[in-house]
Amino acid sequence: MNAAVLSAVAPPELVVASCAHCASPLPAGKRGGSSPAFCCEGCRAVFELVHASGLSGYYRYLEPNGANVAPTVVSGRRYQELDDPSFRSQHVRSVPGEQEAAELLLEGVHCSACVWLVERVGRVVPGVTSSRLDLSRSVVELTWDPKQTSLSAIARGLSSLGYGAHAVGESLAKLVRVRDRELLLRLGIAGAAAGNVMLMALALYSGAFSGMESTYQALFRWASLGIATPAVFWCGAVFLRGGWAAVRTRAPHMDLPISIGILTGYVGGAVSTFSGRGEIYFDSLCTLIFLLLVGRYLQQSHHRRSTGQSELLLALAPQTARLVEGEVEREVPANAVAPGAVVRVGASERIPVDGVVLRGSASVDTSLLTGEPMPAEVGVSDRVYAGTTCQGGDLWLRTESAGTETRLGRLMASVADTQQRRAPIVRLADRVAGHFVLGILAVAAVTLGVWLHLNPGVAVDHTVALLVVTCPCALGMATPLAVSVALRRAAQGGVLFKGGEFVEELARPGVIVFDKTGTLTLGQPELLAWVGDVEWQAPLRALEAHSGHPLARSIQRAFPENALRVEQLRDLPHGGITGSIDGRQLLVGSPALVQSELGHLPPWAEKLVQTHAGAGLTPVVLAASGVVRAVLAFGDRVRPEAKGQLAQLTKLGYVLEIASGDHQRVVDSVARELGIPVAAARGQMSPEAKLERVSKLRARGERVVMIGDGVNDAAAMAAATVGFAVHGGAETCLKAADVFATRPGLAPVYDAVLGSRRTLAAIRRGIVMSLAYNVVGVALAVMGVLSPLLAAILMPLSSISVVSLALRARTFEGGKS
Repeated sequence: MNAAVLSAVAPPELVVASCAHCASPLPAGKRGGSSPAFCCEGCRAVFELVHASGLSGYYRYLEPNGANVAPTVVSGRRYQELDDPSFRSQHVRSVPGEQEAAELLLEGVHCSACVWLVERVGRVVPGVTSSRLDLSRSVVELTWDPKQTSLSAIARGLSSLGYGAHAVGESLAKLVRVRDRELLLRLGIAGAAAGNVMLMALALYSGAFSGMESTYQALFRWASLGIATPAVFWCGAVFLRGGWAAVRTRAPHMDLPISIGILTGYVGGAVSTFSGRGEIYFDSLCTLIFLLLVGRYLQQSHHRRSTGQSELLLALAPQTARLVEGEVEREVPANAVAPGAVVRVGASERIPVDGVVLRGSASVDTSLLTGEPMPAEVGVSDRVYAGTTCQGGDLWLRTESAGTETRLGRLMASVADTQQRRAPIVRLADRVAGHFVLGILAVAAVTLGVWLHLNPGVAVDHTVALLVVTCPCALGMATPLAVSVALRRAAQGGVLFKGGEFVEELARPGVIVFDKTGTLTLGQPELLAWVGDVEWQAPLRALEAHSGHPLARSIQRAFPENALRVEQLRDLPHGGITGSIDGRQLLVGSPALVQSELGHLPPWAEKLVQTHAGAGLTPVVLAASGVVRAVLAFGDRVRPEAKGQLAQLTKLGYVLEIASGDHQRVVDSVARELGIPVAAARGQMSPEAKLERVSKLRARGERVVMIGDGVNDAAAMAAATVGFAVHGGAETCLKAADVFATRPGLAPVYDAVLGSRRTLAAIRRGIVMSLAYNVVGVALAVMGVLSPLLAAILMPLSSISVVSLALRARTFEGGKS
């Protein structure tokens, strides 16, 4: 409110100076000073920037009654340190096209709408050619033309949108704590303001029916205005900045109609207060701001709990390698090993580099990269990869690549890059918001025009009543409340979502791509068949008790422990083992190994081996005293509940596929058992092939859900519309996933889909109720039936209805509110 306007309508003791930038009343300590005066350093910085840019004509468009509030930056920082040569040498890099690129850590990002705004900073700062925000890390990657702009100018532009910028490497935890404290302070002040203004509103409403002296009526009006002003312009600044940023970037979302409603209600109430007639709406505004801040705080808290900040590569590959130099071995950083260097890997150790075996043989657990439960047998000249585990022997490797250049390092880089480039999900309420704003403003303009023609004296009152009654309080709360309740109930039921947008996406049918091992199956080899004399089971159990091979552990689980003594124990190449028990020499291994030791296999054993191999199982032969005694078959057992759960998903309209690193015949067998068409079951797929398959599906316009549990699934999860990690998944898999289960089995997948559908239905019911309420309110306001007083009473009623609907909605059955 300008000082000139204030002096014309207010008593002398209430006349105050106003800020030259935002027109807000000045604090007492800054009144009466030289002109121009500012309420804060942020306004001073923006004022100077606007005038220095030759844009001072902007202030002519500010309404004299304060209807438009000029935005201020988050802080008074000029970000000049970002242009310092020492900073540029460490953080800024040159890219093709005579451009520069850098990354900045942003505070204040919390949802996909933030991604939408940040990636349009080029509309605010000319010269920015690319802006991509990684929401999980709060890091934006910027590319700009140094001839047109600088990094400090871009940072100021981001700050004006509401996102404070920092150099990557500054403590994110510290920034989060500061942001949380500020949001809690805003929330507390908004709550106190709402409580006090509601008490005064109750007195005013009561006085409207029983009578009230004009002195007390004026006192309550002015007091309400005084309390509501900081609640609107400081506590509600979170939404006002978002609404202004939506206008500047031409990317409307829910903050825009909320801001319009808040400002209209505030200006209408302020005009009524100054004129001494008409209704005020400060109780409804303060309550709305308080409830919206509660929802924002809950969303931020849930997002942090569900999103880890772990470093992927550190969790998977060993940080040191055993470098062999002649007869000397020494520990060195794994990423410092040069190509051609020799590295030794001991039994049960993770391989630190990509390389070729120079000496030794061992079983290598490659499940990290391939997903296959059975270890691979490697020997001289075979290639091995970082992150896999050496079992049952030492290996000497000639290094081919180390650190980020390994296959694992490239895979992790692919995960991060895919997550960063994935298009943000636009929520249903944000899609409605743009149409809602245009529709309401159009109707308001028509209402004003019609009533100016019919009765100019009530035209403004009817228009204000329309804008107040259509303030999208209910629309703004329908999605966050329904989603917040659903996320809490889902977490109680063992399903964690990293954001509400994934609830909406999971609710819509599409293609679900399943990893096989550990997802559709139990993820570990089990003894599925035994053909032979059972008297050899106890000696076999005693022999395998001395081995750490995955198949040996399966035998240990299958048969009870015993006290038989093993002598002359010896590991054989390619996973075999031999030993003497009670004078009888036992030999266990693959059919090829046993045949090479004995010279031949009996026909019955050869036939069984072929049958098991054809069924996708792993055959193992047991011989004693030179005679084959039994043939065993191992396989990864399908989860008992899998077939029923997949049938339920098919009924809901989803198309099911399998993408596995296991052998094609194994994948076909699992697909037939689960009722999935063999044509939709793909085997022998590398992590890169899975990523390519998901990318092709998305390129066709499909909504893709990738479900897995391993590192080999992480890149595909990051590329999918929704990545879902089942219980027991690797840390990288959890990092890449948007949803993950904390209880085993496939039941959480079906529960998540069904709960998401119920949540989306609850969101739609809330939006429909809100829009229906607005349609009725608009009709009454246009006809002149709805007074500003009735509009102020009806506005919170719609919010209460939507809140009740969200709290009562049956979404996820696992939790209770």
